[in-house]
Parts: sequence; structure tokens; C-alpha cells
Amino acid sequence: MNPIEVFKALSNESRYQILQWLKEPNLHFTPHEGIDMTEVGVCVSQITNKLNMTQSTASQYLAMLQRAGLITTKRIGKFTYYQRDEEAIRQLAAFMKDEV
Repeated sequence: MNPIEVFKALSNESRYQILQWLKEPNLHFTPHEGIDMTEVGVCVSQITNKLNMTQSTASQYLAMLQRAGLITTKRIGKFTYYQRDEEAIRQLAAFMKDEV
């Protein structure tokens, strides 16, 4: 994990909001095509709709969170699903505690 990349990713309110929503996806999204959001994740179209922005912008935000190591993706058919990487977030919390 590169802390600078993580902090850059979290410096945008919408990207931070995505990470918060993905913590408890069942509270913030309606399941997409019967997918278990806790196990598989949330589809980019669901995030795009909730953010009320273009899919291109939402995809760029998600890509930045992924490059920072905060989320993972799963491809099922033509859809990409996003989940938090809880281990990476635990490592970030440990870094903050120990280094900052």
C-alpha cells in the first residue's frame, strides 16, 4: 500500500463516499440482478446512479480507489462489481496508528 496514493484517493468527497457505501452495501444499494452484494460487490451502474454523475466519472473514481488498493473488482458477464478490500483498510488503520 502506498499511503500517498491512498490519501489522494480519499481526498475527494465522492470517492470517500463510495468507500463508505461499500462498507454496508445492503443499506445503500438495491441488489443488481439478484447478486449478493456482500459476497460479490456493487455494480458500477448502481454507484453511478447513486452519485448522480456520468459512468465515465464514476469509473475513474473507482479506478483510483482500486489503484490505491482500497477496493477490488469482480467481473461477472458484462458487469464489473466493486467491493472494499477490508484487509487493506485494516492495514491503513494500522499505518495511521503507528506512523502518523
